[in-house]
Amino acid sequence: MIRQQRLRVELPVMLALGSNLGDRETTLRDAVHAINAIDGVTVDAASSIVQTPALKLSGIDHSAPAYLNAVVSARSALEPHALLTELQRIEAENGRVRDERWGDRTLDIDIISFAHLQVDDELLTIPHPRAAERAFVLVPLLQLDPHANLAGVGAAAECLSAIENDATEFEAAPLW
Repeated sequence: MIRQQRLRVELPVMLALGSNLGDRETTLRDAVHAINAIDGVTVDAASSIVQTPALKLSGIDHSAPAYLNAVVSARSALEPHALLTELQRIEAENGRVRDERWGDRTLDIDIISFAHLQVDDELLTIPHPRAAERAFVLVPLLQLDPHANLAGVGAAAECLSAIENDATEFEAAPLW
């Protein structure tokens, strides 16, 4: 008897993770494992952890707890909105509350890129519209892919050289 197998197309995705409330390192570590546990998603690699001051709508807020950030490289068989739903579930399971835009949070997971797809609707924008302006995304992204390009923007390394790099290495065991 010949056994039929279903082909499952997996597309590369880059995810940015951040946390500035609670046990930030454990939250990031648990989030990477939770992402890998999503049916249809496989984590390939995770950057080291970087620390940055909190960024609010009004600018840098040194009185707020600092963020720990990382980038995860994965493959997803889910379509972008289904992946977003799963990522928001993980955020909620980690105590994420959406009271204030750019407010302090236990966990934030953003889709930076999803293959070469472009999405722009009321729920999701891919590629992430501000990734090129954020050292806390660019530094760990470049750790995973020194030649990374941001669709519609250009080389991530050039983007990083054009902004203030306030990301510092955070001493921690590898996330993945």
